[in-house]
Amino acid sequence: MRLRWGILGTARINRRVIPAMRLARRSDLVAVASRTRARADAYAAQWQIPGAVEGYQALLDDPGIDAVYIPLPNSEHVPWTMAAVAAGKHVLCEKPMALDPADIDRIQVAATAARVVVEEGFMYRHEPLTAKVLELVHGGALGTVRAIVSGFTFALSHATDVRLDPALGGGSLWDIGCYPVTYARLLTGRDPKMVFGSAQWHASGVDEQFMGMLRFPGGTTATIYSGFRAALRTWLEVMGSEGALTVPNPFKPGDRELLELERGGHVETIEVAGSPTLFVREIEHFEASVLDGAPSVVTLADSRGTAATLAALVGSARDQAALYPE
Repeated sequence: MRLRWGILGTARINRRVIPAMRLARRSDLVAVASRTRARADAYAAQWQIPGAVEGYQALLDDPGIDAVYIPLPNSEHVPWTMAAVAAGKHVLCEKPMALDPADIDRIQVAATAARVVVEEGFMYRHEPLTAKVLELVHGGALGTVRAIVSGFTFALSHATDVRLDPALGGGSLWDIGCYPVTYARLLTGRDPKMVFGSAQWHASGVDEQFMGMLRFPGGTTATIYSGFRAALRTWLEVMGSEGALTVPNPFKPGDRELLELERGGHVETIEVAGSPTLFVREIEHFEASVLDGAPSVVTLADSRGTAATLAALVGSARDQAALYPE
């Protein structure tokens, strides 16, 4: 069996996902939908996609489509995920799946009733680098984890970028801060019991820079940072009672990454082979969930915890802004 894909929209991230769909072992990219037929036709010709469809619902109504990838603006993720599930399609939705944890509950109920797979697209979760970090941390290489420090920044170049539009679910925390937050939850295996957030706000009302602190049961803390004002950089450091691990490129790993494990004053460099093309493993793991019944790598329960944590951080930052206006 093979999985027949449709893509809702012509987002920039498709340039990464389309090659991955073509390299994946059991996937066929069948069609792309756009709001206008002219845009759909042009995009299908550019990327050599067999079908072009005007309107997202028209693609969902196509019985020749088994699964859809949703790379739309954040505010559109929930409505189109729900529409896809109602049409009986499996869904891989780009992060963040929802801005409210209650929406994940609605998706869970609908997906269970429709017997379809719905998964949030955190590509790094599928990569060998992440597996190696978890092996080291959960295997006790650092002793008891005490602190996690992680962040993701890049400089926005366009004032009209959708990431700055609050109506579209903009803001650095939702867009890229979700990466360090999910990694902290993954490493601890728990939801935080306390969060604190502080932001620098754009004139539109979204956060341009965000700093957050999370405290987990057992005392582990995580400090996370995201921003649209600094140059591109990603980082992760994990400190334990017996050592520390540095991960220079945690969220978009290359085909060869070097970890630094420090214990007792000695630094060991660990080489990890990655993926020649990113997103292929994510697509193939999704294939396995749909075609073989394998468990999802990112479960809806996990996505709900992420949405709840991010929403709590935003709430904390808004409370701080009200108490200490700039």
